[in-house]
Amino acid sequence: MSLRINSRYLPQLQETERKRPTPDTQGSQNSFQSILNREIQKSNDSVKISGHASKRLLERNIILNENDIKVLGMAMAKADAKGAKDSLMLYKDIAFIASIKNRTLITAIDPQDSEENIFTNIDSAIIVK
Repeated sequence: MSLRINSRYLPQLQETERKRPTPDTQGSQNSFQSILNREIQKSNDSVKISGHASKRLLERNIILNENDIKVLGMAMAKADAKGAKDSLMLYKDIAFIASIKNRTLITAIDPQDSEENIFTNIDSAIIVK
């Protein structure tokens, strides 16, 4: 059967059933989920140190070892779970200002260089043990 539109004949188009390849949703879901979990875990474990913080650590002869970074990272994870964004982190005798959501140490202050002892633009304080 054909259709007539504006004095022209159009042949009837037959719809063919196309079978689309169906991805193995369970397999791809699991692999995607496992990759996502690994990436989240990596980002949770890592603590970035900003250029400014690196400079301050060098100037003030503050040395952080792998365990220190791990402890600070765990404290950041706890603060993040409580909704902290920018925090004052007190660890040993050092004060850090950290961006919790970016998992980045912004600056480091040792007791000798904290002249005013005033910290602004933070929403939380963390005493790290």
